[in-house]
Amino acid sequence: MEKLFDGEFRLMEVLWDSEPVNSTKLVHLCEERLNWNKSTTYTVLRKLCQKGAAKNENATVTTLLSRQQVIRARGDELAEKAGGTTPFLTAFLSGRKLTMEEALELKELIDRSMGED
Repeated sequence: MEKLFDGEFRLMEVLWDSEPVNSTKLVHLCEERLNWNKSTTYTVLRKLCQKGAAKNENATVTTLLSRQQVIRARGDELAEKAGGTTPFLTAFLSGRKLTMEEALELKELIDRSMGED
Protein backbone atom coordinates (compact mmCIF):
# COMPACT_ATOMS: atom_id res chain seq x y z
CA MET A 1 0.00 0.00 0.00
CA GLU A 2 1.27 3.43 -0.94
CA LYS A 3 1.87 5.75 2.01
CA LEU A 4 -0.96 8.13 2.86
CA PHE A 5 0.00 11.60 3.98
CA ASP A 6 -1.76 13.35 6.87
CA GLY A 7 -4.28 15.21 4.71
CA GLU A 8 -5.10 12.03 2.84
CA PHE A 9 -5.58 10.16 6.12
CA ARG A 10 -7.87 12.93 7.39
CA LEU A 11 -10.03 12.66 4.28
CA MET A 12 -10.13 8.87 4.67
CA GLU A 13 -11.46 9.38 8.22
CA VAL A 14 -14.31 11.49 6.83
CA LEU A 15 -15.00 8.80 4.23
CA TRP A 16 -14.95 5.93 6.73
CA ASP A 17 -17.47 7.80 8.86
CA SER A 18 -19.86 8.59 6.01
CA GLU A 19 -19.38 6.25 3.05
CA PRO A 20 -20.81 5.78 0.57
CA VAL A 21 -21.10 9.52 0.13
CA ASN A 22 -22.02 11.77 -2.76
CA SER A 23 -19.04 13.89 -3.81
CA THR A 24 -21.00 17.12 -3.28
CA LYS A 25 -21.89 16.01 0.25
CA LEU A 26 -18.22 15.09 0.80
CA VAL A 27 -17.18 18.64 -0.06
CA HIS A 28 -19.66 19.91 2.55
CA LEU A 29 -18.41 17.44 5.18
CA CYS A 30 -14.79 18.42 4.55
CA GLU A 31 -15.68 22.08 4.82
CA GLU A 32 -17.35 21.41 8.20
CA ARG A 33 -14.85 18.97 9.67
CA LEU A 34 -11.55 19.96 8.09
CA ASN A 35 -12.13 23.58 7.08
CA TRP A 36 -11.25 22.64 3.48
CA ASN A 37 -12.56 24.26 0.32
CA LYS A 38 -13.94 22.36 -2.67
CA SER A 39 -10.63 22.48 -4.56
CA THR A 40 -8.66 21.00 -1.65
CA THR A 41 -11.19 18.21 -1.15
CA TYR A 42 -11.13 17.20 -4.81
CA THR A 43 -7.33 17.42 -5.03
CA VAL A 44 -6.85 15.13 -2.03
CA LEU A 45 -9.62 12.81 -3.23
CA ARG A 46 -7.93 12.53 -6.64
CA LYS A 47 -4.66 11.54 -4.92
CA LEU A 48 -6.46 8.91 -2.83
CA CYS A 49 -8.03 7.48 -5.98
CA GLN A 50 -4.66 7.39 -7.75
CA LYS A 51 -3.19 5.50 -4.78
CA GLY A 52 -6.02 2.97 -4.83
CA ALA A 53 -7.31 3.99 -1.40
CA ALA A 54 -10.68 5.34 -2.58
CA LYS A 55 -12.85 5.49 -5.65
CA ASN A 56 -15.18 8.13 -7.05
CA GLU A 57 -17.65 6.45 -9.35
CA ASN A 58 -20.75 8.25 -10.65
CA ALA A 59 -20.19 10.98 -8.03
CA THR A 60 -20.31 8.39 -5.21
CA VAL A 61 -17.16 8.12 -3.14
CA THR A 62 -16.16 4.99 -1.23
CA THR A 63 -12.98 3.70 0.35
CA LEU A 64 -11.07 0.72 -0.98
CA LEU A 65 -8.97 0.32 2.17
CA SER A 66 -10.26 -0.23 5.68
CA ARG A 67 -9.28 1.93 8.63
CA GLN A 68 -7.48 -1.07 10.11
CA GLN A 69 -5.43 -1.64 6.94
CA VAL A 70 -4.27 1.97 6.85
CA ILE A 71 -3.48 2.15 10.57
CA ARG A 72 -1.59 -1.15 10.38
CA ALA A 73 0.51 0.17 7.49
CA ARG A 74 1.26 3.37 9.42
CA GLY A 75 2.21 1.32 12.48
CA ASP A 76 4.45 -0.93 10.40
CA GLU A 77 6.21 2.14 9.03
CA LEU A 78 6.75 3.57 12.52
CA ALA A 79 7.97 0.24 13.88
CA GLU A 80 10.43 -0.06 10.99
CA LYS A 81 11.76 3.44 11.63
CA ALA A 82 12.11 2.63 15.35
CA GLY A 83 14.13 -0.52 14.63
CA GLY A 84 11.39 -3.09 15.22
CA THR A 85 8.19 -3.74 17.11
CA THR A 86 9.79 -3.97 20.55
CA PRO A 87 11.62 -0.61 20.41
CA PHE A 88 8.50 0.99 18.94
CA LEU A 89 6.23 -0.32 21.69
CA THR A 90 8.78 0.49 24.37
CA ALA A 91 8.96 4.10 23.20
CA PHE A 92 5.22 4.33 22.69
CA LEU A 93 4.33 2.99 26.13
CA SER A 94 7.13 4.60 28.16
CA GLY A 95 5.82 7.03 30.72
CA ARG A 96 2.21 5.94 30.19
CA LYS A 97 -0.07 4.29 32.67
CA LEU A 98 -2.29 1.62 31.20
CA THR A 99 -5.64 0.81 32.69
CA MET A 100 -6.27 -2.80 33.58
CA GLU A 101 -8.68 -2.98 30.62
CA GLU A 102 -6.03 -1.68 28.20
CA ALA A 103 -3.43 -4.10 29.57
CA LEU A 104 -5.82 -7.04 29.15
CA GLU A 105 -6.67 -5.94 25.60
CA LEU A 106 -2.96 -5.75 24.75
CA LYS A 107 -2.36 -9.17 26.28
CA GLU A 108 -5.22 -10.59 24.23
CA LEU A 109 -3.77 -9.05 21.04
CA ILE A 110 -0.36 -10.51 21.80
CA ASP A 111 -1.82 -13.94 22.54
CA ARG A 112 -3.78 -13.87 19.26
CA SER A 113 -0.73 -12.79 17.26
CA MET A 114 1.19 -15.73 18.73
CA GLY A 115 -1.64 -18.12 17.85
CA GLU A 116 -2.69 -18.69 21.45
CA ASP A 117 -6.45 -18.40 21.88
